[in-house]
Amino acid sequence: MANQTTVRRKLRARRKVRVAAGERLRLSVFRSSKHIYAQIIDDASGKTLAAASSSALKTGSKTDTASAVGKALAEAAAAKGVKQVVFDRGQYKYHGRVKALAEAAREGGLDF
Repeated sequence: MANQTTVRRKLRARRKVRVAAGERLRLSVFRSSKHIYAQIIDDASGKTLAAASSSALKTGSKTDTASAVGKALAEAAAAKGVKQVVFDRGQYKYHGRVKALAEAAREGGLDF
């Protein structure tokens, strides 16, 4: 039952992202039990422009680490000249580590 809910949530989120992704780059988030990863993807060319992960950053709690990943990704995106993205949270709820990453990326200068 929980797996069906996760799949439906993932498809619902991706449907909304697909509509907006035509003109913007996509900020994709992957969360594991220990780490969180984020990358900015150009779907038209199939290339990753910027990426950041918690495996390279060691800070306090998981939420603090997610915030550091968001800031690092925003800096990498600014270096590439990226300002506008569409946020692809995938199957994850906008809560906790995913929310911390998104808010830190917004503070870093990304617009989504």
